Amino acid sequence: MRKILLTAFLSLAILSCSKKENSDNIDDLISAKNPTALQTKKAALQADIAKIDEALAALNVKKDEALVSVMTVKDTVFNHYLDIQGNVDTKENVLVQPEMPGTLTSLTVRAGQRVGKGQILGRVDDGGLSQQVASIETQYQLAKTTFERQKNLWNQKIGSEIQYLQAQTQMISLQKQVAQAKAQLAKTLIRAPFSGTIDEVFVERGEVVSASPQGLMRIVNLSQMYVSTTVPESYIGKLKVGTIVDVYLTSLGKTYKGKVRQVGNYINPNNRSFGIEVSVPNPENLLRPNQVAKLKIIDYTNPKAITVPTNVVQEDGEGNKFVFTVSNSNGKTGTAKKVLVKVGKSSGNVTEIASGLNPDDIIVTEGVNTISEGMKLNF
Repeated sequence: MRKILLTAFLSLAILSCSKKENSDNIDDLISAKNPTALQTKKAALQADIAKIDEALAALNVKKDEALVSVMTVKDTVFNHYLDIQGNVDTKENVLVQPEMPGTLTSLTVRAGQRVGKGQILGRVDDGGLSQQVASIETQYQLAKTTFERQKNLWNQKIGSEIQYLQAQTQMISLQKQVAQAKAQLAKTLIRAPFSGTIDEVFVERGEVVSASPQGLMRIVNLSQMYVSTTVPESYIGKLKVGTIVDVYLTSLGKTYKGKVRQVGNYINPNNRSFGIEVSVPNPENLLRPNQVAKLKIIDYTNPKAITVPTNVVQEDGEGNKFVFTVSNSNGKTGTAKKVLVKVGKSSGNVTEIASGLNPDDIIVTEGVNTISEGMKLNF
């Protein structure tokens, strides 16, 4: 538009010149090949153009315009999260060990098999202990019969009290020996400590086994999974049992809802942090011990907050935070207005505005770097 006005004024000037004397006509001056006259004419025209520019600036004929995107701010719930990393684990993940060393005479499970608590997984050779149990049980049965007969005689006032007490003592002693021998024999059986899945078996039947770092097999229960991690000391008053946590498994690309089930009572002096455990549901059995998890723990909530995209908040030369709002809005047009704001917390790509904006204010979201105060906006 500006170029069009300049061209028009220039055309008028040229036309007016054509009405003057021939010496002032541009074509005549060019034909005359008079450099001095041409320079004088050029300077005159440039002076006229400068005057036109000044007049346009004074009249403010046209303001700059910008095409932007806008949004209307509303009250919303704002949550601030603590982002930390942790490891998936389970309390029921153990290496099964034999209670008694010896030859593994039987192995009744394989990797991947589901087992119940107390189920027999294998057996170690008892080295003749079962025969000893049978012998002691026979002696016990004899001692029991002797005691019962001696008791009947004693009730009939036959025999001495010493004989009765000796028979009773003998029976009780053998009864304890039987219980002890059976308990020892039970140690030759390898039982599942809890219900779960046999993850891996490290031995074969016929091997001589004993307690070792490797163990006989690994049993895992994936129904009671949790994530363990450490949290900076500054959050000790913000976390409590029952706090909801978003648990994102990077290897699965899934987010689970967990709850803080334990908060540590000890501050590590080396890094000023304390431990927490977050229970995580595992309905599909996709979680595994030692998986890496990213935790998002809510540490601040504002139920009626005004939030804006973080990138629209700018800072001027004096260090003041501001956003551009739309004033005099009329349909798809308006005027840019710089509004100073006080920001709160930021979470992700959203920032809380503590003061400066009100619900239903229209803010500029795209094109903020190309506008200035008072500029006309199209959106």
